[in-house]
Amino acid sequence: MLIQDSLRISGAKPSFQIDQFRLLEHLQSHLGVSWQDLEQHLRASQEELRRLGEREFNWDDPEAFYSSSVQQHHLYELSCWHVDSSDYIGQTLDLVADRACGAVLDFGGGIGTHSIGAALVPGVSRVDYVDLNPVNRAFVAHRIDDLGLEHVRVLSEPALDRYDTILCFDVIEHLADPVAQLRRFFSLLEADGSLVCNWYFSRGSQGEYPFHLDDPAIIRSFLLHLQLNFLEEFHPHLITARSYRPHPEAALDGLPRWRDACSA
Repeated sequence: MLIQDSLRISGAKPSFQIDQFRLLEHLQSHLGVSWQDLEQHLRASQEELRRLGEREFNWDDPEAFYSSSVQQHHLYELSCWHVDSSDYIGQTLDLVADRACGAVLDFGGGIGTHSIGAALVPGVSRVDYVDLNPVNRAFVAHRIDDLGLEHVRVLSEPALDRYDTILCFDVIEHLADPVAQLRRFFSLLEADGSLVCNWYFSRGSQGEYPFHLDDPAIIRSFLLHLQLNFLEEFHPHLITARSYRPHPEAALDGLPRWRDACSA
């Protein structure tokens, strides 16, 4: 990956395919680092985050790792990934463009790519970007200010009772209780709303993701609860992200059909 490959084209409309919504420019200006230092940080980011995870991540309190331990390491790692995998991330943004409308929640929004993408979709009235990491929140606030996206709010918790669209990319595998998060999504989502999400329940072929959930029993419970309470909708994009609506039976009385047997 080369810095100059992703530099801003002056005067261009924000574009992910051109410059990842000015991502590297935003990193450099927000962090006050030189382009050379930024390049070095990006190249080393995955290995540094892996080592940090091995030292400090604990499933007894995963939120502490993301809210206080990762600091700028996560910014660099996510940014490197979004630049190096821009074709794939671009396809997730195509799915967001297909589904996003009304009030959008971007849960665990990271460096803000999907919040920005959603904000550019016609028919989206507001985007609530939510992330545990205060470093991420400060960076995304810088990005949306530079891009003039006044209908995006940077938050530590969802602010509305209901959302028309919920986005959750590459977050669920970081949670100790993904079923509890499904419950929350169900309660936050309008009856005709869309949940767009993905997950990667693996620590990687070489252990590069020590903070990813890979417990078979928890994964099975998550998938069973997902199938009981959400209906998957087809989309044509060749990516791991999926699109769901609340199950109509689960929504009949406004309560999810959570089954105790699923946790067995």
